Amino acid sequence: MTEKVLFGKGYIEDTLCGYIFQISPKSFYQINPVQTEVLYGKAIEMAQLRGNEVVLDAYCGIGTISLIVSGKAKSVIGVELNKDAVTDATRNAKRNKVTNTSFYNDDAGNFMMNLAAKNQNIDTVFMDPPRSGSDEKFLSSLIQLGPKQVIYISCNPTTQERDLRYLTKHGYSVTEIQPVDMFPQTFHVECVVRLQKNQ
Repeated sequence: MTEKVLFGKGYIEDTLCGYIFQISPKSFYQINPVQTEVLYGKAIEMAQLRGNEVVLDAYCGIGTISLIVSGKAKSVIGVELNKDAVTDATRNAKRNKVTNTSFYNDDAGNFMMNLAAKNQNIDTVFMDPPRSGSDEKFLSSLIQLGPKQVIYISCNPTTQERDLRYLTKHGYSVTEIQPVDMFPQTFHVECVVRLQKNQ
């Protein structure tokens, strides 16, 4: 597929939660910014970060959650398979003068397996997968990494329920659930779930 810019710079910009984001054509971005602020605000509130945590943002896209949470964490690692989105995320961090984030172009499951092999301590994982949810490879990698908590944002409660069933069978407990209506008068709803690692 070839792209041709007919007018403008070839990307759009939006401000979300006080941060400016550059979005290239192949990158994903929530299209209801008012409710996206509600959604991300609730997810970050659930995480109860105190400022000394290492956070992993799986499926980080253009870095929206990574940058928004960066002011409440020691450091944030973002991982994303879409190369264009990672380029956007790196550019967005620089544009917003955020210095405690790093972004990697990789499969999130493989990336977490490598972190687990190095005994890397991750306190919180934010995950916001596509409508199909996460696969078992990703979820087993998450289990191996063993973060203290997982904040799971989903646009499909059906696949989220399936994934939560797996996670709760492998050492995590659901402690909070909050749906957010992203598209009023449609059946679409996002749902934020906090999972805590069992002691």
